[in-house]
Amino acid sequence: MLANKDEISTATELVRRYMQPTAQHCWPLLSERCGAEIWVKHENHSPTGAFKVRGGLIYMDSLKRRAPNTSGVITATRGNHGQSVAFAARASCIASVVVVPHGNSCEKNAAMKAFGAELIEHGKDFNESFDFAKTQAIERDLTFFPSFDPDLVAGVATYAMELLMAAPDLEAIYVPIGLGSGICGVLSARDALGSKADVIGVVAENAPTYALSWETGEQVPTNTADTFADGLAVRIPDPRALEAILAGAARVITVSEDEMRAAVRYYYTDTHNLVEGAGAASLAAFLQEKNVMSGKKVGVILSGGNIDRSVYLDILSEESQV
Repeated sequence: MLANKDEISTATELVRRYMQPTAQHCWPLLSERCGAEIWVKHENHSPTGAFKVRGGLIYMDSLKRRAPNTSGVITATRGNHGQSVAFAARASCIASVVVVPHGNSCEKNAAMKAFGAELIEHGKDFNESFDFAKTQAIERDLTFFPSFDPDLVAGVATYAMELLMAAPDLEAIYVPIGLGSGICGVLSARDALGSKADVIGVVAENAPTYALSWETGEQVPTNTADTFADGLAVRIPDPRALEAILAGAARVITVSEDEMRAAVRYYYTDTHNLVEGAGAASLAAFLQEKNVMSGKKVGVILSGGNIDRSVYLDILSEESQV
């Protein structure tokens, strides 16, 4: 399920039509806090505020070539994937429908509608929204736009390629895992460039399906995925993503809600960047392993910055407990 170097190069050419490379910075205050040389990949600076837009553009281009008469697409999302779909669909003059669970981020919902999507609320979590979107695709004669696919992996691998070309001697890269396209993109770029960096997956303690699956070597669904880091709120792993993670990742670790909230604050204090929960997870994971990673050159993927204002203000007002 990984993309090869040619596929990533082709994806890069298409992505460049819509966005410039995002920055990767080694922030001195953050590195001082971490006791290591920390390189942050700033996917919060993409046109949708998250890395997902890269994959959406590649999948939509492929869909148009495979099915030129496609009238519309539908997907399930917690927000960043939906913004990606809406952005790419609008660029291709195709209608988009996104299904989100009840209680989803109001600001992500607003952003998806602003990019042109029809928004439907259904279900208590992502997986229930996913099942509903699949049935709606049939009933409304829409093309289902998946959350994990080889085209998505090739697209998001472009950010990892940028990071590794700018910092080729990274010893490790921490990357958050939702459904898995991000970590598979990092694994793809690492292998394509022959990098020796360890790739460490990060999940929320309250949404541990990939960590449990990593430990057992097979799919382990969970009953809930109750985390403020909505980009990590997945209950059922994708088998193709899991296979790639088992084959290529160094480990998968869990981070608590408090650890991610603290990392959101550290990003603000040390870099003045706006970061959502999933985007802070990789920094939280590094800090959990700070003692064993001391002095190393490490990449952390800031996957997105789409956090509701009220949630962000609450987090900033808290005192760090970790």
